[in-house]
Amino acid sequence: MTTAAHRSFAGLLARPAALSRTFAADRPIQRWVLACSALLPVLLTAGWVVAGARQPATYSPVRQTVSVMSGHAGTDRWIVTGALYLIGLCYFATAYGLTRAGVQARVGLVVAGAAAFGVASFPVPAQGTSKPHVVCTSIGAITIAIWPALVARRDSLALGAVGMRASIVASAVSIALFCWMALEIRGTALGLAERVTSSIQICWPFVIALALRRSTRLPARDSAMQ
Repeated sequence: MTTAAHRSFAGLLARPAALSRTFAADRPIQRWVLACSALLPVLLTAGWVVAGARQPATYSPVRQTVSVMSGHAGTDRWIVTGALYLIGLCYFATAYGLTRAGVQARVGLVVAGAAAFGVASFPVPAQGTSKPHVVCTSIGAITIAIWPALVARRDSLALGAVGMRASIVASAVSIALFCWMALEIRGTALGLAERVTSSIQICWPFVIALALRRSTRLPARDSAMQ
């Protein structure tokens, strides 16, 4: 086989993969992706607010975590458990539709969704703790804490849509909040730190989805010319 034939054959093999990557990156952000990412903070906040109103007076949202309400000692634990399952589904859907955010960011959302499922599936017992629950909680907290950094990659279209400065600030704030929550494990305000940290961090996928949808980096006229 000649050199020209080799090049032609190699080009045929590489073309489907290149076209596949291009198609995935060019897919616009649909409205349902915005809806799913917007539901993340709504479900999280509504879950602990509604469930918190059902807990006895001995429960302290400042000292105790949301996991207590979904545990076997919680009142109407199905509220937080159901919210966690819905959050996991929204993570999965957002990961599927957020094609321009990059592979690493989408995988991060899948991991966060799986962690939410794990937290709901392995509730803390009435007494003591649950190792699977702790593992799932830790994985989810770490993943969502570093997710802004996963998005802020040079090969991600999201970086151009949001901007380097906003990405750096979001990453720094997210990591700082995670450190605060970690320090409060031995403190007296773990519940407050968890609520503030998670409610801020979980908004970033919606910010990214909205920025990507409004981005003009891939105008419709470019698609029409192909």
